[in-house]
Amino acid sequence: MQEISKGANVSLTALSEDAGAVVVSLGWTSATGAGDADVSVLLLDENGKIRSENDFYFYNHPAAADGSVQLLGKTPTSNGDEDRISVDLTAVPEDVARIVVAASQYGGARFGDLDDLRMTVSDRTGEPLVGYSIEDAGVETAFIFGELYRRGEEWKFRAVGQGYETGLTGLATDFGIEVLEDTEPAASAPAAETAAGTAVVPAPPQEGGATAVPAEAPAAAPEAPAAEAEAAAVSATVPAQTRRRAPRTTRKKVTLPKVAKKSLAENDTWRTARLFPVPSLKSDKEREVRATSVLLSVMAQVPELGRRLTAGFGAPAGRMQTFTEVPLPHGDTPKRPDGVIRVERAGKLWTALVETKTHGNPLKDEQVQQYMDIAARRGYEAVITLSNDVALDGSPVVDVKIDGRRKHKVSLWHLSWAEVAHQAQMLIRHEGVGNAAHAWLLQELLEYLQHENSGCHGFQNMGPAWVPVRKGIEDETISPGDERAVDVVESWERLIRQVCLRLGGELGQKALPVQRTRRDSDPRARRALAAAALCADGKLSAELRIDGTSSVIAVTADLRTGRVRTSVDIPAPEGSYPLATTKRLLRALAEAPADLHVQSLVEGENGPRGTLERLRPEPGDLLPRDGAAPTGFRLSLIKGMGNTRGNTESGFIRGVDAAVDRFYHGVVAHLGAVEARGARRG
Repeated sequence: MQEISKGANVSLTALSEDAGAVVVSLGWTSATGAGDADVSVLLLDENGKIRSENDFYFYNHPAAADGSVQLLGKTPTSNGDEDRISVDLTAVPEDVARIVVAASQYGGARFGDLDDLRMTVSDRTGEPLVGYSIEDAGVETAFIFGELYRRGEEWKFRAVGQGYETGLTGLATDFGIEVLEDTEPAASAPAAETAAGTAVVPAPPQEGGATAVPAEAPAAAPEAPAAEAEAAAVSATVPAQTRRRAPRTTRKKVTLPKVAKKSLAENDTWRTARLFPVPSLKSDKEREVRATSVLLSVMAQVPELGRRLTAGFGAPAGRMQTFTEVPLPHGDTPKRPDGVIRVERAGKLWTALVETKTHGNPLKDEQVQQYMDIAARRGYEAVITLSNDVALDGSPVVDVKIDGRRKHKVSLWHLSWAEVAHQAQMLIRHEGVGNAAHAWLLQELLEYLQHENSGCHGFQNMGPAWVPVRKGIEDETISPGDERAVDVVESWERLIRQVCLRLGGELGQKALPVQRTRRDSDPRARRALAAAALCADGKLSAELRIDGTSSVIAVTADLRTGRVRTSVDIPAPEGSYPLATTKRLLRALAEAPADLHVQSLVEGENGPRGTLERLRPEPGDLLPRDGAAPTGFRLSLIKGMGNTRGNTESGFIRGVDAAVDRFYHGVVAHLGAVEARGARRG
């Protein structure tokens, strides 16, 4: 990969023969774990202006109809977060001269608060071509990281690194987007109905908000969320909000209501007819064949899902066809990959072989290696593995060897069944698809994936090291440096990633694990440190952040006590009266579980604490006796974590997932008003 400095440029064609489509990655880390930014992309003409409102892509307008641009969303890396954008340069309209890639922050945050700001451009195989690091960020609230631009028949990349103290508003103005200032705070609107009949309830507007409008924008659109308040450049003047909504696109999208219609069955023994029945599945082979056929069929019929699952793997936007059990020559015996995906665009074919595992069965290195060799010989672009396992950055799912002597490169990608379910959930519940039939197909796919017989339940086994490590911790016989502890730490990271996928799909918001290490740190060294801590104190710890909240949820599994603790720290508003703040917090938690532990924090130290049930009649018991004002409060729930290593009702995996789910819905979801009030006072 070629590293360039600010202002430098390089030809993508000169760096790769396969640069017709690229993946642009923006990454950063945060010491606090709470830092974040929202990515946006602008298509500009020769005059450096957008042609219309559809040339501005952000969270609520994530994809171009022609497939030229698609925001793939955030993914956790070994040391932070990364936003990825798929750009099919062959599909970019001729009158687009430049593609600007930017990011913005909100709520008073600055890019100087983030570390390791970096932009990387990779070809369609995932091979990094060029990288650029921003090292001079300070008070800026918006940044142009870089741009792709035409020079004759080729595309080039320029490292820009231009910051704006005026946020996305100032950046948008430079590219022909008219900015309208709100002179008065708008009143909270009533719940708005989406196309599917689900309500979107706006939160109180922030003070002094500004939104951007293209010069030819249509009439006012529904409220946009706080994270995109300025990014709502494709809608009319609206107040900033704190909740995400269905994406704003040029065409009406269809979602399904969360609450199903009342059943017409006489009793609960009547089973609804399903498009993809699963009760008859008995063997692993049956599960694999059925699961592969079901998924690939829906991907071909529902363009939104097919594109969502393959864009990050370098596939172009085009006509997709899928096949199963295709015989391909390999030595004396033909091989039959579980599936084949082919995408046609402009007379060219992109092909990927698919190897599927269900029911927790592991992928086999030798089998995947054979498919990599077949793909290389036949000129295919990718091999996609699909299983219950969750891929982690810096930790391969299978071990294969790439023959560097071959001119044709084949990329290896992994997809978890949990990720498939997450994307289906996002489309049918939150972002929408093109028509009702597609929404129904996705609902049937989701029902299939979630059925107990499908074998497609995502990560569901902590591995063979779990039982001996847990027993070693209970007996205090495990020693630091035990490799089995590293295996458990890696499984723990996979579990947390899956918890984020499930919760994010349910909420329609980004949920990501938080990493507090620098981007250039070694994931294996980080896991070794976590394993040493596990051997010493018997605890597995993680943090996750849910978009739309400013809090970081901490999850700790204590293997010695057999309990899972979920907690969040809430800062106290500056200048407020301690008793009034305490009463306000307890009122906000009126619907929270009675066994919630509440503890006051004084200059980082632990103060008085008690359960919510005991504190409700006596909120003053939370105040330190020496009169010191609390700097914040720690809210915690504790539950048993399960004994078995798997995903059974008594299992550890299900216990952790249930603990996070209960904590979010029972506690974090009620804290929006408290956080907003604290932010305004701050």
